[in-house]
Amino acid sequence: MLTTRKKQNLIKDFRTHEKDTGSNEVQAALLNKQILELVDHLKKHPKDNHSRRGLLKMVSKRKKLLDYLSKTNPKSHASMIKSLGLKK
Repeated sequence: MLTTRKKQNLIKDFRTHEKDTGSNEVQAALLNKQILELVDHLKKHPKDNHSRRGLLKMVSKRKKLLDYLSKTNPKSHASMIKSLGLKK
C-alpha cells in the first residue's frame, strides 16, 4: 500500500510544475508503484484472482496514460519510460 509519504516523494520526482499533482507523468508514476507492490503481493498469494484483475486494470490504465503522453510529449514519454524502467 502506498503511504502518503511515498506518494509525495513520487509526485515531487515526476511533477511538471510546483503545484502539479495530476499530470500524466505523476499518474503513471503512481500507477507504476502500485503495480509493483501488487506484483509482490501476487507472488506471495498466487490464487488471489480478485487482486490479479485489479492489476490488469491498472496495467491497461498505465498503458493508456503512456500512449497519450507519447502522442502529446514524446520527450517526456521517453524519459518516463527510462525512469520507470519499462520496456518500449
